[in-house]
Amino acid sequence: MSAHESMEHAEHAEHASGSNKKIALLIAVIALFLALSETLGKGAQTEAIAKNVEASNLWAFFQAKSIRRTTVQVAADQGKLSLGATTDEAAKAALQKQIDDWTKTAARYRSEPDTGEGSEQLSERAKHAEHERDEATAKYHHFEIASAAFQIAIVLASATIITGILALAWVSGIVTLAGIAMTALGLFQPHLLHLH
Repeated sequence: MSAHESMEHAEHAEHASGSNKKIALLIAVIALFLALSETLGKGAQTEAIAKNVEASNLWAFFQAKSIRRTTVQVAADQGKLSLGATTDEAAKAALQKQIDDWTKTAARYRSEPDTGEGSEQLSERAKHAEHERDEATAKYHHFEIASAAFQIAIVLASATIITGILALAWVSGIVTLAGIAMTALGLFQPHLLHLH
């Protein structure tokens, strides 16, 4: 091997080494984005599960309140039917008082704005929890797609080092930008694309 050829090999190795450093830096940056999207995805998934449980609990409470309200309302209606057949004035007054109490209780079971535990308030709270669950689920799907894009980009960038095909690094960069876009959509516009 001549001195000229040795010099060319050294220059080529130095150039390749510089390219590899740039690719390694690209991989590190992509890995950072991957860690971010994975963390955001896990948080969104946890939030979706928590809000799903909350909505289920609120709907169960709503049903229990509705059953209690219906039971008390039926008792009041039965009392009204019995009221006409009662001749004793003291018994009639006691029955009327009980009917009034049942009617008030049924109304309270329907709406308790102070505690937020009337069936109307429970329904609103459950719907709100469902909305938050759906929001978190939409975010989760975007972050998962972003994570997949970042993983693919890392593989492509790694393949660039092995093969020396620089086009793979460019494709890796484009896929990384797609992952960044999906992360941004997950953060700011999770319902822009319908992914689930």
